[in-house]
Amino acid sequence: MYKVRIDKFEGPFDLLVYLIQNAKMDIYDIRVAEITEQYIGYLKEMGELNVEVSSEFIVLAAVLIRLKSHMLLPRVNDAGEVIIDEDPRMELASRLAEYVKTKKIAEMLQERLEANQCIHEKPAEDISEYLDSPDELLKADIEQFVNAFNAFLQKKKRVADVKKRYQRIKRERASIEDRINYMTAIIKDKVSVGEYIDFTELVPEEADRYDITLSFMSLLEMIKMQEVDAKQEKNYGNISVIKKEVQLNVQ
Repeated sequence: MYKVRIDKFEGPFDLLVYLIQNAKMDIYDIRVAEITEQYIGYLKEMGELNVEVSSEFIVLAAVLIRLKSHMLLPRVNDAGEVIIDEDPRMELASRLAEYVKTKKIAEMLQERLEANQCIHEKPAEDISEYLDSPDELLKADIEQFVNAFNAFLQKKKRVADVKKRYQRIKRERASIEDRINYMTAIIKDKVSVGEYIDFTELVPEEADRYDITLSFMSLLEMIKMQEVDAKQEKNYGNISVIKKEVQLNVQ
């Protein structure tokens, strides 16, 4: 007997589809006797839990019992010959297939509803003042137009002349290797092993953000190479750089 939650199913078909899928059956090849026993067992469980069984569940139970008896007791005619009818399960299977299809569509619509509830649309604005206003045309005679065009050409020529005489000089940026050499020279000249030097003394004068960032990245690289140590007493406080003794690797 399968244990199922009473409040999980919206109706008798929902329960029946669950039982069929849980038993890994094909809707068009239902083992009626097995499913009927499970379905009736579910109704008994509802009764034991004092849950009111709706008439829809009872009607489907009657349909399953009738279908079970029809499958177990084949029909015979007056001559005692077995009458071969269409598979009695086909009508129920068609209804179940239609139910599954409808349920999937309902789930898809519910997902779209939940997704659309997360979308906030911008309310419409009144733009009639722009639509109702006539186009504004430039009011100028031919002489004014010619003068304005000549002024534009003269300004363009002056800008071109300036560009010919001057060029933008881009400052050459130092690399991490260059900055490490720069900082190492300062530490070697000013600090003994085990002594401290403030990080700001390792940054070039009139440094911009690039220089400060480059110096900090270079310091991290020097710590990684175990050339120096650093400590900071508090957040955003001064960084003290400690010169370490050079370790020689003896093979």
